[in-house]
Amino acid sequence: MPLLVDAVLAQGVLRDTAQPRLAVDDGLVLRPWQGRDAASVRTAFGCPDIQRWHVRRLDTLEEADEWIGQWVDCWDAETAASWAVVDGDDEPLGQVGLRDISLAQGSAALSYWVTPAARGQAVAARSVEALSAWAFGAIGFNRLNIHHSTTNTASCRVAARTGYRHEGTLRQAIMHADGWHDWHIHGRLRADT
Repeated sequence: MPLLVDAVLAQGVLRDTAQPRLAVDDGLVLRPWQGRDAASVRTAFGCPDIQRWHVRRLDTLEEADEWIGQWVDCWDAETAASWAVVDGDDEPLGQVGLRDISLAQGSAALSYWVTPAARGQAVAARSVEALSAWAFGAIGFNRLNIHHSTTNTASCRVAARTGYRHEGTLRQAIMHADGWHDWHIHGRLRADT
């Protein structure tokens, strides 16, 4: 069936190029995940806060390797992408990524987490800002979203700090280990930048 509107982003806009390294500031860099990051990823997913909001844990290095390995396939399929947020020593401090990519609509949802040792340094906000600038400027996304449980106040602060407007609440939109959670929706448009 033919579409009545053109796709906002052409197929291949991601997969036809290598996933980029993106400079943030103060020595932070967003880079593709690497196999040698498995121990850091496993440790990060051992954090109760990361488990709570990302509804998973990784029990083994093999599971961490699988988590890292999936991102190459997602990039090639143009469905999702994930970057390690690393410091000047190339050590992972967190993650920022695009989920639910729709090339036709030129939209995606952002995800992020920060290791406990790196919290309080605006790592998530700085990373979200850098990824958003790239997605809007270099790629041409029209809309990016941030969704989070209404009880995840830290994520709400990141969204507000980075210009993602609160647009509404979806009732019982996501299941966490303690039951259903309402979900805040924040959005930012290319025109907002």
